[in-house]
Amino acid sequence: MLASQPGCGIAMKIVIGLLLAVLLYLQYSVWLGNHGVIKLWQLQKTIASQELENKALRERNQILHAEVVDLKQGTDALEERARSELGMIKQGETFYQVIKQNFPPEPVAR
Repeated sequence: MLASQPGCGIAMKIVIGLLLAVLLYLQYSVWLGNHGVIKLWQLQKTIASQELENKALRERNQILHAEVVDLKQGTDALEERARSELGMIKQGETFYQVIKQNFPPEPVAR
C-alpha cells in the first residue's frame, strides 16, 4: 500500500540516504574521532610506556633511598665512599698502588 502512493520512492531514497549518512558519520566518529578507537590504542600505548618508565624510576628511587638511609645511619658506607671516591686511607694504614703495564705478548715457543 505504501509503495503505491505517489512520491513514496523518493521519500524512501531520502530516508535511506539519511540513514546511510548517519551510519557513515558514526563510523567516522568511532574509528577516527577524538574519542575513537585509534586514539584509544594510542593512549594505551602511551600509558604502557609511561608505566615502564615509572617502574624504572621507582626502582632507582628505592636504591637512592636505601643509600641515603645507609649514609645517615652507618659510618661503613661513608668510609667506603671516602676510600673509593676520594682515595682516603686511615691513619696508620699503608697504601699500595699496583700499576699494570701493557707489555706486548711474549712469543710462544714451538
